[in-house]
Amino acid sequence: MDTLTHALSGALLARATAPRTPRPGGITTGRRVAAGFVAAAFPDLDWALSFVSPEAYLLHHRGATHSIVLLPLWAALLAWIFARFDPARPGWRAYFGVAAGSLAIHIAGDLITSFGTILFAPFSDRRFALDTTFIIDLWFTGIILAGLAASLVWRRSRVPATVGLAVLAGYIGVQAIAHGTAVEFGREYARAQGLAGARVSAVPRPVSPLNWMVVVAHGDQYRYAFVNVIRHAPPPPPGPGAGLLARLDAAYVPRAQAVWQRAEQFGPAASRAEVLSAWQAEPLAFFRWFAVYPVLARVEAGEPAHCVWFRDLRFLTPGRDAWPFQFGVCRPAAGAGWSAFQLIDDAVRLPLH
Repeated sequence: MDTLTHALSGALLARATAPRTPRPGGITTGRRVAAGFVAAAFPDLDWALSFVSPEAYLLHHRGATHSIVLLPLWAALLAWIFARFDPARPGWRAYFGVAAGSLAIHIAGDLITSFGTILFAPFSDRRFALDTTFIIDLWFTGIILAGLAASLVWRRSRVPATVGLAVLAGYIGVQAIAHGTAVEFGREYARAQGLAGARVSAVPRPVSPLNWMVVVAHGDQYRYAFVNVIRHAPPPPPGPGAGLLARLDAAYVPRAQAVWQRAEQFGPAASRAEVLSAWQAEPLAFFRWFAVYPVLARVEAGEPAHCVWFRDLRFLTPGRDAWPFQFGVCRPAAGAGWSAFQLIDDAVRLPLH
């Protein structure tokens, strides 16, 4: 989830849980909402890891600051800071609850996306992802904004914020139902194709909570299709002047008209030995840990280096030119050691070490 949406969700939760009448020496509703806004944005400070290295970002983003194990520590720290800047000096305990709740709603907001959240850092590096919500969901953000706007109109009541949270939970429930429908569609395809033991999943896509990329993994091959789970007719193709939302939505067709595409994890048999060597290279260990649907992007045989590039199919979004998180390894000659690089815009190579 984007940081602004996280911050707004913290503000909405803070308003919904505010006491009807602040206690003497307590915090005002305005300061409570402001604290919720800041606390819910706090975990994304780990975005600064991108300045260290792409490898550090993939390994630790949504890690320590998103950990439910460390949540009480971060809540206490934020509560102490908020109390220090409150002229009423209410003490850090007055802010602890709102800080903890705002951190929790941030973690929950990331958990429902596909990127993955390391809930039990630093004791485990396992990523958890519920795959119900695209990372930037305008409907999701709009519900929060509506709840906050209504709270400004009816300032003395917690009802608008509470209703906003309830509608938000219902919206996620609708997404979960759509996710189950998409997964079942993939299972039906796998059964029809005789793909015994296939791993079926569905990844949320942009514009609509009903747009999904359904992935059927079988062996080292992926079959995937872009569908809208309730459409009966495909959307019109976007014209030359179509906006971004129209371009992003155009690929999602009714399930009956789904076009299944294929992607090889390690490419054709002729180059598979070298691709496997590159994939298993130690400098690429971080990407093996991160990628859910790793696929071969391409093999480059040329000067000054021979390179093998990989992508994660999880981040394939029709209508968007950029493909994030492309990594690979290069070596100057056969038998030489591999070195890791990041590929940007299919042209720029950034060394990782």
